[in-house]
Amino acid sequence: MNGPRFAPGDRVRVDARDHEGHCRTPTFLRGKTGSVDHVLGTFRNPESLAYFGSGEPAQPLYVVRFRQADVWPDYRGGPNDTVAADIYEHWLEAAP
Repeated sequence: MNGPRFAPGDRVRVDARDHEGHCRTPTFLRGKTGSVDHVLGTFRNPESLAYFGSGEPAQPLYVVRFRQADVWPDYRGGPNDTVAADIYEHWLEAAP
């Protein structure tokens, strides 16, 4: 691994794929677009570790921030309200 693929401020989309078993990516964020807030570091993959795997290759972990109105279409709060989640790189792709 050559380091994190994304940097703070990059727009990313969470992969919408189905996943059986242990998963650290919230279902309600799959398919949603947000921005990288910051990089937490590189860690072994918990989806593998949960089943006694090695967790390798290690994955960068990001805090990704989403506008709440983009996550929940009926959201009635402020237009700048956000929700943040820790998401591993293998769940993210670059967004326009």
